[in-house]
Amino acid sequence: MKASELREMSDEQLDLTAVEAAETMFRLRLQSQTDRVDVPSQTQKNRRLIARVRTIQTERAKANKG
Repeated sequence: MKASELREMSDEQLDLTAVEAAETMFRLRLQSQTDRVDVPSQTQKNRRLIARVRTIQTERAKANKG
């Protein structure tokens, strides 16, 4: 998901996206320890998605604060 798409989301949608990505990361980590991961690059994609969401949330918090 691109940053421009994330910026169009509401705060609640961003929170939900972050939670879903974190749950997916958890499942991927468990799967990588127990057996083979189908798509190894999925872990990196989820990490980047979480980082994008957190960055946008921080930007909005600073904009509302100042």
